Amino acid sequence: MSNIHQTALVDPAAKLGNNVRIGPYTIVGPNVEIGDNTEIGSHCVITGHTQIGSDNRIFHFCSLGEAPQDKKYAGEPTRLVIGNRNTIREYCSFNIGTSQDKGETRLGDDSWIMAYVHIAHDCIVGNQTIFANNATLAGHVEVGDWAILGGFTGVHQFVRVGAHSFCGVGTVLLQDLPPYVTVSGSPAAPHGINSEGLKRRGYSSDAVMAIKRAYKSLYRNGLTLDEARQEIRVAAEQTPELGMLLDFISASSRGIVR
Repeated sequence: MSNIHQTALVDPAAKLGNNVRIGPYTIVGPNVEIGDNTEIGSHCVITGHTQIGSDNRIFHFCSLGEAPQDKKYAGEPTRLVIGNRNTIREYCSFNIGTSQDKGETRLGDDSWIMAYVHIAHDCIVGNQTIFANNATLAGHVEVGDWAILGGFTGVHQFVRVGAHSFCGVGTVLLQDLPPYVTVSGSPAAPHGINSEGLKRRGYSSDAVMAIKRAYKSLYRNGLTLDEARQEIRVAAEQTPELGMLLDFISASSRGIVR
């Protein structure tokens, strides 16, 4: 049984799980699905083909599933998918996808999304991420698991943000950010690896040291990118955690922050 405030407007066609709570003056459209135990604050608008998982907490004044800010969008039934156990704070806006891409914008599980965050059309955000206030993703951005975006970080369209990376406050990302790397500035510049985060997530001391050496190959030893990749490839034979870094660099089409 759900608990819906008497001033909320929930379309009869919307699908609500058990123990869903919807606050005053919130509007829920007909193509919305909301999973068990999700709590939605007041004055939110949830529309479009939007699927929200279970155990989420969505605070007041959020706009979820609205049409993308893309002039090519012509009303196609694209989607927004939000996973489980996320915290989404006040005034966030997440748009549905476009038919020119996957047709879906996605946020994974267990993320902490602070106030005024914007996730644009066709973005794919992983699990356990943290977006501080006013972090903004342009369209078609991919963000890996455990990535952290500081307040007022801006990410250019089509940029990829690697897992376990860290952006300082006010970072502007114009190129791909490899896994494990810490950056700040406008445009972003590298400042070491996210070693403290890796330790908290159970990375061994040996793995952290190997990642630090890989960072030096990429950023400190005066090597070309191909030379650095070769050094990292050799090291990855002993440290599997470097495989993710190699795969990311190899798949980069925009070039990496360097």
